[in-house]
Amino acid sequence: MDALYLQLLTGSLIGLGAGYVGSFMVLRRMSLVGDALSHVALPGIAIALLFSINPFFGAFAALFLAIVLIWFLEKRTELPSETLVGIMFTLSLALGLLLTPEPELLEALFGDITKIFATDLAITAGAVVILLVVMHRISGKLMLGIISKELAQAMKIPIHKLNFIFLFLVAVIVALGLKVVGTLLMGSLVIIPAAAAKNTSTNLTQYTKLSMIFGVLSTILGLFASRYFGISPGPTIVISAGAIFVATLFLKRK
Repeated sequence: MDALYLQLLTGSLIGLGAGYVGSFMVLRRMSLVGDALSHVALPGIAIALLFSINPFFGAFAALFLAIVLIWFLEKRTELPSETLVGIMFTLSLALGLLLTPEPELLEALFGDITKIFATDLAITAGAVVILLVVMHRISGKLMLGIISKELAQAMKIPIHKLNFIFLFLVAVIVALGLKVVGTLLMGSLVIIPAAAAKNTSTNLTQYTKLSMIFGVLSTILGLFASRYFGISPGPTIVISAGAIFVATLFLKRK
């Protein structure tokens, strides 16, 4: 398969999943949580590189451990998730910087989609399909929890269980996107398309759809721009997302 075609397919799938998950992160006011959570993957990537295994599995293992701890501590303490993620973020970043081999450090921080292979596409496609199905099934209950947690609890909706599932899906999409934009920028790909969609949508259905569309557009435009200008794809994808966000500000004004 042609390298550019492979990169476009993989990037589009990640943009699609990131946009959908990000739409609910913005509504739940968890934007900074999404950004910080992506940094938690760095120690997992470092360990995977040291043992010569796919960085996705190391990143996901680190993220899964982090969300289990956050979910558990959020139930047992009065600390909000933002505070707990902040603690995880700083400790993980420090540990990851110490463990990651120096030649691979830049790739871990900023990604390198040119090193995507057919196996990465297969893993991404399967995971994103499952993510979209699960998100679609829990989206109504999540939305009710956002509107009124007390009402959701009165209707016997398992809020804590749903929160864990949601954080799990965030971990999946973050781990998948690390090869595309890296640990420092993946949070941006989750949040910016959703923020842009919020500027231009008039209802929830339109909002989630536009979030996914803007996520896909960000990766496609970023990949073509990086190829044309001969620059790194990861930052270019995020800059493309930022350009879309700025454009929606003008549309919103009109």
